[in-house]
Amino acid sequence: MGLFGKSPERNPKDLVNEWTHKLRKEGYQLDRQIRAIQREEDKVKRSLKEAAKKNDKDTALILAKEVLRARKAITKIYTSKAHINSVQLQMKGQLATLRVAGSLSKSTEVMQAMQQLVRMPEVAHTMQEMSKEMMKAGIIEEMLDETFENMEDTEEMEEAAQSEIDKVLFEITEGKLGEAPVPPEEGAEKEKPVVVEAEDEEELVEMQSRLAALKS
Repeated sequence: MGLFGKSPERNPKDLVNEWTHKLRKEGYQLDRQIRAIQREEDKVKRSLKEAAKKNDKDTALILAKEVLRARKAITKIYTSKAHINSVQLQMKGQLATLRVAGSLSKSTEVMQAMQQLVRMPEVAHTMQEMSKEMMKAGIIEEMLDETFENMEDTEEMEEAAQSEIDKVLFEITEGKLGEAPVPPEEGAEKEKPVVVEAEDEEELVEMQSRLAALKS
């Protein structure tokens, strides 16, 4: 505690090191979650094979949806890990900036990554607290309130496309159930040349400019 009961300002270097440690810890937690989901997926796949042997198509269909849900969950977690790794790299850059300029700098990359991470239930609480600290330190700007809400993942609630389920069934049952994926050259129609009108071309150029601005 400082004078008059006030705590002294946190050292920026200590803050960055603390954030880096927390990010690394969250990354390990996500790795454990991926392994746990994969173990459950293996169990479901074994059950699916048994159902296929008994020609129990209804059970096989339900289990195929579970496999698909598990795979999508893993993909999302890997995306979160990529965002965490991005922030970790930016933190190394912040330390370098701190040594030269003596202060932390604002980072669009960190803000974009944190906006995605606070939406992920697996890391939301830690990322919310870290975001508030980063705002105070001046690394990111204040984010919209809804980014801090634990929003339900509506995508997981949607029914999986039948074609995806068929692919899972075909893969796990070795062709006994489901349908083989259609090769692109057989299933896809030959692409027709697209004629772009003048107005459409201007709109396309404007859209590309906006996308480039968002990426930069």
